[in-house]
Amino acid sequence: MSRFWSAVVGELTPYVPGEQPKIARLTKLNTNESPYPPSPRVLAAIRDELGEDGTSLRLYPDPNAEQLKQTLARLYQVAPEQVFVGNGSDEVLAHVFMGLLKHERPILFPDITYSFYPVYCGLYGVRYENVPLGEHFEVRAEDYLRDNGGIIIANPNAPTGRLLGLDAIERIVAGNPDSVVVIDEAYVDFGGESAIGLVARHANLLVVHTMSKSRSLAGLRVGYAIGQAALIEGLERIKNSFNSYPLDRLAQVGARAALEDRAWFDACRRKVMDSRDALVGRLEGLGFEVLPSAANFVFARHPRHDGERLAAALRARNILVRHFRLPRIDQFLRITIGTEEQCLALVENLNEILQQA
Repeated sequence: MSRFWSAVVGELTPYVPGEQPKIARLTKLNTNESPYPPSPRVLAAIRDELGEDGTSLRLYPDPNAEQLKQTLARLYQVAPEQVFVGNGSDEVLAHVFMGLLKHERPILFPDITYSFYPVYCGLYGVRYENVPLGEHFEVRAEDYLRDNGGIIIANPNAPTGRLLGLDAIERIVAGNPDSVVVIDEAYVDFGGESAIGLVARHANLLVVHTMSKSRSLAGLRVGYAIGQAALIEGLERIKNSFNSYPLDRLAQVGARAALEDRAWFDACRRKVMDSRDALVGRLEGLGFEVLPSAANFVFARHPRHDGERLAAALRARNILVRHFRLPRIDQFLRITIGTEEQCLALVENLNEILQQA
């Protein structure tokens, strides 16, 4: 521990992202990135923004990303003042924890969920309580109808992939009128229905999205939140006290172009969903138990083979999947949906590994 650290630094347990190795001929199914490139319109928009000599890069970007907010507002049929944007949904969530969830009472989130949530709590001094998932790793709405300082739920949940229906979400939101309820919809485009449609009826609801997954823009880092204007104003106050220029010029124009190409978006997410359904069938054919998934990944375990050993055996064959050394889920593998060829390679190698074990 460095003697120059602030006291809070030594107490933090930082988030550990999925491995990003530099290995040739790697099948990378561990970080839930899209297997498909972004819309060609994205590349064209970035080239146009750069121009021949890139002179626009000497100028600061629009600090409020007004055009991007207007594009999002049109897409979701809300007002621009109901839209907040940031460097990926992780930055948006960081501002949410600081600006909307830091209260005297502890906030609630599932015991198995996105592992960044407790990291934010440690960073910002937010008290929290874990709410156990059900026997089948489901979020149960009734567990959140109790005293709290706020609620955050990933839907579909990560890393399980399970989806909570809109009726259950609205039950949680309506049952906590004095707390902010955050629905983190990083994966909702792969089989769920967004809760954004509930925002008009509930002043305490904030819905967070990322463009890293279904829009294939993980490398640009664009996220956003939709909520009633009072919630968004709180986030803007945090943002403008921390980083008044969060999104660069290329990210802003690229994100707008991706949002405007609905046909490309629909085609790519449909391919992912079709590949997911096919992969589930093949994994079950090998004896795996696979949780129901509405995400661009599946969560699977084999009743006769250790999860950590399977992940290591796959890695030895240049195939990366995600394994979590955590209670209740240490036998599961989280497998990102790749191209059809990548999914077939995964299954073929798993079959060989299981036969050799």
